Amino acid sequence: MISWFFIGILGLILIQFVVAIVRIHFFWKDHAVKNELKTPHVSILVAARNEEKDLPDLLESLGKLDYPSDRIQFLFVDDQSTDRTMEILTDWCGRNSNSTLLSIQPSQSAFYNDNGKANALAFLSEKATGDYYFFTDADCEVNPNWIREGINSFSGNTGMVIGITQVKTSGLFGRFQEIDWWLTLGFVKVATDLNMKTTGLGNNMVISKEAYKKSGGFKNLPFSLTEDLEISRAISRQGFKIAHQVSPGMLVFTNPESGLFNLLDQRKRWMGGVMTLPFYWKLILALQAAYFVALLGLILSNPLLGTGLGLMKIILQGIFLSNIAKRAGVKISWLYLLVFDFYNFNTTLLTILYYFWPSKTIWKSRIYP
Repeated sequence: MISWFFIGILGLILIQFVVAIVRIHFFWKDHAVKNELKTPHVSILVAARNEEKDLPDLLESLGKLDYPSDRIQFLFVDDQSTDRTMEILTDWCGRNSNSTLLSIQPSQSAFYNDNGKANALAFLSEKATGDYYFFTDADCEVNPNWIREGINSFSGNTGMVIGITQVKTSGLFGRFQEIDWWLTLGFVKVATDLNMKTTGLGNNMVISKEAYKKSGGFKNLPFSLTEDLEISRAISRQGFKIAHQVSPGMLVFTNPESGLFNLLDQRKRWMGGVMTLPFYWKLILALQAAYFVALLGLILSNPLLGTGLGLMKIILQGIFLSNIAKRAGVKISWLYLLVFDFYNFNTTLLTILYYFWPSKTIWKSRIYP
């Protein structure tokens, strides 16, 4: 009886990947409609806090954007950094006349929101004059075609376009984080194309001015450590559509977490957002964790069947991941895809334990309850 229960869970996971693969191959939505003559004014908003190490890479990539400079407004805010972030931004903005730099003062902390990033972005958005607001993080690098691809992905009542983000590989730990991001965003793509409510993507998203204004923007969001999820909800409530564009032009690069505890802090913050999702999403995500329990149970009771179904899942998952990455112009080695579940099992278990562990969440050197 128990074996059949385990088989049922594994079967649901296999069906999930089969459906996802079918969606990718036969029902893929490419939202970008090429229109080289379309050059509306855009605003790029970046909040930075203690980013002296990674900020130069972002600024270099912003300088390579394939878009008329007189149609771009760069908006930066230094959120009480204690390193050279302000100095780096001051120098760059001094050499680019289409740039504005703000500085959050201690008296302005939590002025709009107790979430430091949401608060900083709320201050920035008050200065935005573009028809589209592009958001990325200070530790990212954007694609030269980022603006054109983002703008061309809007149609009809689309209010937000989220892109695709790849973790820059740095050793085995970074490589597995990269695959983990492909897996998460791959499911976001499938769900978004099915018109299911998912999330924003704080380091790679575009919001139309109309949608931002009507939703109330970051300054009217409730407190949450997943401000990108909250802004997507606010936009959806106003009747706007959210599109997920996975393509080389919308590909942004981010850094991996430098250690296990940093990764767990990130995951704990994300889990806080997950726990506010509708019930069906919680059920789907719980199924991913239950898979490992079911697999171990089936292997103990029926080693041959358990191993066979486990390998089948790894292969289907690998096909799904490799195809999602291919759509963004990236190739993933099957060597890492075949062993990814060993990493996934451990991080899933530790994330669950760490989420319920009575500790504070540390984010950007700030401590949140």
